[in-house]
Amino acid sequence: MLLTLPLLDADQLRQARAWLARAEWTDGRATAGPQAAQAKRNEQLAPDSEAARELQALVTRALERSPRFLAAALPRKLFPPQFNRYAGESNLYGAHVDNAIRFADQGATRVRTDLSCTVFLSEPHEYEGGELVIHGGALPQRMKLRAGEALLYPGTSVHEVTPVTRGARLASFFWIESMVRSNEQRALLLQLDDAITQLRSEHGETPAAVALTGTYHNLLRMWAET
Repeated sequence: MLLTLPLLDADQLRQARAWLARAEWTDGRATAGPQAAQAKRNEQLAPDSEAARELQALVTRALERSPRFLAAALPRKLFPPQFNRYAGESNLYGAHVDNAIRFADQGATRVRTDLSCTVFLSEPHEYEGGELVIHGGALPQRMKLRAGEALLYPGTSVHEVTPVTRGARLASFFWIESMVRSNEQRALLLQLDDAITQLRSEHGETPAAVALTGTYHNLLRMWAET
């Protein structure tokens, strides 16, 4: 399941861009696994830098206030958001799969990467190329969203970032360990949640809405790990 959602408003985006403009960038291969490092050519913020910490707090607060993100991801653990730049000679990330487990807090926290998330921080007209391509379906999905929008997709996906041939592509990326490990079960829960929300908006709190809400929570109780 691929899901796009608005995440950062104009003020948050302006603040993020201001911090990124003053930040120092490092070689992105430092955080890649052996296979991914061979395909990776970009720059990242050092996770312990002041700019990264400010940006992590901003993105994390936005995620916590997003009902759509919470309904779709059902987050159990969140890997602290990271930030990258594709420009100049550091301009692509070939096809790869993210590591299944990521270590945060200097190894103290393990996060199973059920879901990957990219938050676009540059407008599409500010750079050429730089599409996020998700493989695995009948046709690859090529995504290039507006600044402030987020893309949520299964962590099991083979994916890549195509070469940026003009301008700079700024983004945040991170992983989520979900309370519901299965992509299929998580997708069913989101469909059911959407149907309940629509039913309530059209007809109010009817017996059918109450019954379906019970079904949703019973499925969540059956499938969730807490």
